[in-house]
Amino acid sequence: MRLVESRATLTITYVVLGIGLFTALFPIVLLVLNSLKSAQEIVQNPLALPQVIRFDNFARAWKDARFSTTFWNSAMLTALTIILVCSTGSAAAFVLARKKIKAWKVVTFYLLATTTAPIQLFLFPLYFGFAKLGLINNVFAVSLVYTAIYSPFAIMLLRTYFLAVPKEIEEAAIIDGASSWQVFTRVMLPIVSPGILTVALIIGLYSWNEFLIATTFLQRQDKLTAVVSFFLLSGQYSSDWGEIMAAALIIVLPIVVLFVFLQRRFIEGMAGGSVKG
Repeated sequence: MRLVESRATLTITYVVLGIGLFTALFPIVLLVLNSLKSAQEIVQNPLALPQVIRFDNFARAWKDARFSTTFWNSAMLTALTIILVCSTGSAAAFVLARKKIKAWKVVTFYLLATTTAPIQLFLFPLYFGFAKLGLINNVFAVSLVYTAIYSPFAIMLLRTYFLAVPKEIEEAAIIDGASSWQVFTRVMLPIVSPGILTVALIIGLYSWNEFLIATTFLQRQDKLTAVVSFFLLSGQYSSDWGEIMAAALIIVLPIVVLFVFLQRRFIEGMAGGSVKG
């Protein structure tokens, strides 16, 4: 009886996993297929296989979206945001994890509020402030906005990693003569590196795909990000859907490749961050 139940449970598990896998992969497969078709074929039947493989879609998408420039802008913006969030977030998380703060509930409420608050509330004041300071079309300035938005999440996640590290390790380093800065940089950071990698991947994904702030503060043609330039490929009255699909695949591919290579560390990092809150 137990054997029958275990087999039934295993079958149901595989069915559910199969449905989940199909749901996750179907849009990607459809994107790849349509990126190799002409616009006419996509309109006629987006689910069919391409009659003639159109690799020229990728060449036209790269040229028309100016990906040689916009990819660099996105990469620089993403890298700056990751560096700023991971450096400031890890330092703040270490202090919050190791110091007894009486107003911790207030700090927690503040971090949760800033995480859930919509950016639209601050968009117009930020824009006018940036315009007054001459920071429009400044990639570093936009990375500061991203840092302010994503840091609360990073701090709350990294704090759980620092809490999971036994205090005896820190005390032993202090006894050996290490300063607080050395304890943080040489002892704690290597231990919580899986969490920092997890934060870097998540923040990198958010920054790479972000549209609203990028299109508001980066308006010059040579400062556009890849996502914004992709959006501009769509015309008002007509669109080359083959080219658009190819451009979408070009944008998605770096993130997918990066996640595939780092998925084990990412999963380990997410699991480790849920050990202690």
